[in-house]
Amino acid sequence: MKKIALLFIVFCMSLTLFSQEQRRPKIGLVLSGGGAKGFAHIGVLKVLEEAGIKIDYIGGTSMGAVVGGLYASGYNASQIDSIFRSTNFDELLNDFIPRSSKNFYERRNDELYALVLPFNNLKIGIPEALSKGMYNYNLLSRITRNVRHIKDFNKLPIPFLCIGTNIETGEEVLLNKGNLAQAMIASSAFPSLFSPVEIDGKLLVDGGVANNYPIEEVRKLGADIIIGVDVQNNLLDRTQLKDATKILVQITNLQSRDRMKKNVKDTDIYIKPDIKNYGVISFDKGKEIIRKGEEATFSVFEKLKLLVDESNPYKKPELKIVTDSLQIKNINCNELDNYTQDYVVGKLRFKPGAKTTYNDLQNGINNINATQNFSAISYSLDANEDGDDLNLSLKENPTKTYLKFGLHYDNLFKSAVLVNLTRKKTLFKNDIASFDIVLGDNIRYNLDYYVENGFNMSFGFKSQFNQFNRNVAKEISNLNLSEVNSINIDFTDLTNQAYFQSLFVQKFLVGGGVELKFLKIKSETLANVDPIIDNSNYLSAFGYMKFDSFDNKYFPKKGWYFSGDIQTYLLSSNYTGDFKPFSIAKGDFGIAATLFKNATVKFQTDAGFLFGNESVAFFNFILGGYGYNPINNFKYLYGYDYLSVAANSYIKSTGTIDYEFYKNNHFNFSANFANIGDRIFEKVDWISMPKYSGYAVGYGLETVIGPIEIKHSWSPETGKGYTWFSIGFLF
Repeated sequence: MKKIALLFIVFCMSLTLFSQEQRRPKIGLVLSGGGAKGFAHIGVLKVLEEAGIKIDYIGGTSMGAVVGGLYASGYNASQIDSIFRSTNFDELLNDFIPRSSKNFYERRNDELYALVLPFNNLKIGIPEALSKGMYNYNLLSRITRNVRHIKDFNKLPIPFLCIGTNIETGEEVLLNKGNLAQAMIASSAFPSLFSPVEIDGKLLVDGGVANNYPIEEVRKLGADIIIGVDVQNNLLDRTQLKDATKILVQITNLQSRDRMKKNVKDTDIYIKPDIKNYGVISFDKGKEIIRKGEEATFSVFEKLKLLVDESNPYKKPELKIVTDSLQIKNINCNELDNYTQDYVVGKLRFKPGAKTTYNDLQNGINNINATQNFSAISYSLDANEDGDDLNLSLKENPTKTYLKFGLHYDNLFKSAVLVNLTRKKTLFKNDIASFDIVLGDNIRYNLDYYVENGFNMSFGFKSQFNQFNRNVAKEISNLNLSEVNSINIDFTDLTNQAYFQSLFVQKFLVGGGVELKFLKIKSETLANVDPIIDNSNYLSAFGYMKFDSFDNKYFPKKGWYFSGDIQTYLLSSNYTGDFKPFSIAKGDFGIAATLFKNATVKFQTDAGFLFGNESVAFFNFILGGYGYNPINNFKYLYGYDYLSVAANSYIKSTGTIDYEFYKNNHFNFSANFANIGDRIFEKVDWISMPKYSGYAVGYGLETVIGPIEIKHSWSPETGKGYTWFSIGFLF
């Protein structure tokens, strides 16, 4: 009967309308939501194009809104397929922020704490969602740049609408104006997975909660015939409701079940892909789901052909994507209580009047997102003569206090539990205060206060306390101990720094400051000598430059880094009686690159040297061991025990080959070569054959608490081997 009805509609229209375009019935396409199952829409679009169908109106919900919005903006089915196949959905779901978008403080936060929880009014909370959806927002903004100036969706290449749900009232919200990318994000903001999106004062979540199949809205646009694609879940029984995602989807389907039955009856050509074996997060099964969409559409292919003028079938052209070059005329941002305009613009790393690209804009938005200072971020590009105005809408995170936790074990500092209290806007705008207390075999702490002022000078204060007991190289002592190779010491270090820093050419971090260090070293094992080796305060001035583009601190696949600093020790309380002002310079350079799939090579060279007067022995470079958090001038050296080689200058090169044989599981081999001695750079000793060499094989596992590593190292010079364990982020 439905086939006869379709024939009748087409026949009647051909009698009453005159031009070829007018004779053709207006076809509306309705795409439902269903998470990853919405990949089936792409398969449907491919077959519709093969049949020669021209779509006149599109309405979608959730994933249907995303696919439909891209199709409405001009992409054909093949292009959308390519976009989805190239999208990393793990990164999308996790709202991935590249490490390069985080400043050194934010990287430290990510690479130190295993658990971060909001802490308000002395109560621990939980995050409102797993993701703010910024990865998706950036992606959709970039790929819909052709239509970024179109604010009325009826004026898109294909008129379009999508549906959101007002989370406060439960009412459906029609989205047919404004920012296309933002509308698609709001329509697909699955509750608890993605944060709600605020549009025109309404807080919106996934449109599937209220209306997962906007057939009535598409008919109102002017559609005569509706092609509908239903990828909604059928109701599951108790044996299938085994995780939170399925339960949330079931709750949504309970709301829309009756309405969906009616909508199906009102659909002229109904397409229901067989995707019952896939879930809303089955993004890894995209190819299979697309194929299911194709199969379901081919099953109604004869009905579709009735809608086509066989003498002139429609072929949707490929969208020619405009250049991603942007001329930003103005940067506008809503007024903020806790952060300045300079702070926001500094995070973007380009200024008004700059010529930039979508990639740079995306990096700038990631920089803002990485701060975790904003619970919602949206932006649009509005036409301004021959350029664009960037309009930012930032919602400040109401949570200003956090509790953070970490775990670590290594063979030097032993086991430790890290508890952190972080407070934002403690004294001034743009500031952050952080206090770490490390509980375990060696109690330590770290206090950090920092005010970030964007392109302007930033400043901060640090206080650190470290201690351990260990056999170390005798050269750490100023005593004449020719009869022993090492001594057992209790090491205590309290360091306070006041510093300033800024960005140089928007990439390098440069800074300097003053430091007051209290150093106490004692040994109860030395006979007939004062057990206190040092008990002095040291005042110094320092300067530094840093750059880091590694994509991962512990297992980098690409990028490079550089760190260089110089420190001049000016004054001392001089417990030993032999202090004279001296300076130490050191530098560290590394680069990582992918050899082939899952195999990475990393090269690193670091060096340091004394100049001026003879240094205090306690500030010598002390090498050996692996897996601990380096302080002062302690350095790793494969093949040698912890802190077992010391001198006032050194140069070391290290090469590592890492193979990720299974996701997050690494096997690696390393070799390092070094020359270490007193003032070796004043001679040619440093370019001679290396006096120290060592090798290590290891296994590493990336986990939520940080890397778990085991390494066995050896040196041909000593004939000894050492096995080291390291668990969790370094602190």
